[in-house]
Amino acid sequence: MASAQGSPRGRSPSRRQPSPGAGAARSRAQQPSGPRLVAFFGVLYYGGLRPEEAVGLCRQDVELPALAWEENRSHWREPDDPWGELHLRTTRPDAGARRTDDGAGRDRRGLKHRAEGEIRRVPCPPPLTRLLRDHLSMVVGATADPLFRGVQGRPLATITYRRAWEKARKAALTDEEYRSELARRPYDLRHACLSTWLNGGVAATQVAAWAGHSVEMLLRVYAKCLDGQDEIAKRRIAAALGRD
Repeated sequence: MASAQGSPRGRSPSRRQPSPGAGAARSRAQQPSGPRLVAFFGVLYYGGLRPEEAVGLCRQDVELPALAWEENRSHWREPDDPWGELHLRTTRPDAGARRTDDGAGRDRRGLKHRAEGEIRRVPCPPPLTRLLRDHLSMVVGATADPLFRGVQGRPLATITYRRAWEKARKAALTDEEYRSELARRPYDLRHACLSTWLNGGVAATQVAAWAGHSVEMLLRVYAKCLDGQDEIAKRRIAAALGRD
């Protein structure tokens, strides 16, 4: 059985994760069955959050750049630098309604590998900025309200987003892909994000900091993504020396 904290034993994340283009397609395919969950899957895929961390996000934890007014077209547009930032403060893992004070079915805890009260800052790339801006325009509430909620305003239930994800896979994948391990769980979107960062040449220490991993754990789980990094490093050294 796959663990909620990492890849299943004996399997590489690469066997389960969607490609960058495919991940966006999965998010779009999900829209008819739950528009409020498009951005939820987006923060897993583009921000590398764990599902329980995404559930713990509040409106105040999303920092987006201000829109720019385009005078000649008389409309607002994304700014030239459309990057934002997510501020992770809490995680809301499943606990069962009988084990929580409010009966909501989710516990409230601090972040993994962080001191109590510490914030983890995660970059919000342009595609995620657009998803979150659309999401915030659809949902109303105070700044301290959960960013993602169930239809009755309660904390988003695991079964809700799992069912939506299952429908998305069935709609977006071929029959053969659907029966495979490809993007079997929403958690695989996090694997895809971290793999993309590593394959793009982002330093393992930085990826670990953004992902809330220890560097040791990151290198163990995503070792295959680091194959070929020496060539990237050599090209960067050569370019640096060429400027001297």
